[in-house]
Amino acid sequence: MRIALIAPLPPEQSGIADYADAFQNALSQEGLEMSLPFKNKRLGHTAQLVDLQMKKINWRDVDLVHAELGGGRNGEFLALEWLARHHPLLPLSATVHDPERLIWRPPGWPNALSKHLPRRAYQMLVLLCDPWTLARERRLAAKLASLITLTDLGARCLAQRMRLPEGKVLKIAHGNQIVPAWPLPPLPAKGALKLLYFGFIYRGKGIEDLIAALAILIAKRPEARLELTLAGGTAPEMTFANGSSYLDELKTRLKAAGLPAHMVRWQPDVPTAEIVPLIQAHHVLILPYQESKKLTFLGQMRGTSGVLSWAAACGRSVISSDARAFAEEVSFGNGAVYPQGNQAALAAQLLQLLDQPALLQERGKGAEALGMARRWPNIAKQFRKLFASLIQGKPNALH
Repeated sequence: MRIALIAPLPPEQSGIADYADAFQNALSQEGLEMSLPFKNKRLGHTAQLVDLQMKKINWRDVDLVHAELGGGRNGEFLALEWLARHHPLLPLSATVHDPERLIWRPPGWPNALSKHLPRRAYQMLVLLCDPWTLARERRLAAKLASLITLTDLGARCLAQRMRLPEGKVLKIAHGNQIVPAWPLPPLPAKGALKLLYFGFIYRGKGIEDLIAALAILIAKRPEARLELTLAGGTAPEMTFANGSSYLDELKTRLKAAGLPAHMVRWQPDVPTAEIVPLIQAHHVLILPYQESKKLTFLGQMRGTSGVLSWAAACGRSVISSDARAFAEEVSFGNGAVYPQGNQAALAAQLLQLLDQPALLQERGKGAEALGMARRWPNIAKQFRKLFASLIQGKPNALH
């Protein structure tokens, strides 16, 4: 089988690019011939630009085209539209990373205006265009041979929103890297409880809730020994007009919360080679995300996080909010969930780990079992079986 993958890839820095890279490597090792027609080339943001790029590829040389959709990008969506129009017999599939929508905002000229309009004016434009955007998403979804989501909740929500028949949307979990097991650090009874936030250090990730929860815990248990590492990618756009940054804002919050400087360690922009030792040096991963209230006008985001995949691969448990589809991903005996935005509930979960450190071992075993079941070779076999079934239904007239 020769599969063309349309997706962002490294060196682009995004969770979807990392996923796509691991995906194509795993499928190559499974024996599929992977074609990357746009490696190191970003797809255009308008149908006209995409049309020029797509015409340069001989699509008759591939058996199936698979795309990664999500992350606020529209190029891959436009490419699938082009293929559905110009090669209607070619099987198309896509992994949808942000269900219950495919793209969330209108492609083409409305999207191009995002750099020229005031933020609120652009948001209003997105809302006004949404009925048209949703209709366009549904038309493309109907033409795809299969859509894949990373969770059952995402599959149900996507099928319902896109009005797709049963069986058109499938769940194939996020693949995990193969990581050697490493014991937990000394439990809190003998040392500090080591907490890790790992992900993009942006607003909307709930880091403020984590800081507030630690302040609540310390107020109740002043003698508690805690260490927090805030690690992950940062963005230049998080620098404000007065010259300060979002990291500066978080440091101010930490000081205002009365948390001692030695309690918090910063590790921005973690290289890939350091991810595993970073996670395994901690007891538990904290994902305090909050769903965007602005997005609720367009739908519910029911995706998951590549960080959860890394945690399972590394055999580390998770405490997460119930945002997105996190509750499903932390339902395998690998952690605990609290209501998003509820700082007291998060503090209570952390306090429980201090009082019952054996939970860390128990949940770590659940994470390790999940990580082994979802190793990329296992996930690649599921995709190989799916792609073979889609290709078998393809008429020979294509070639």
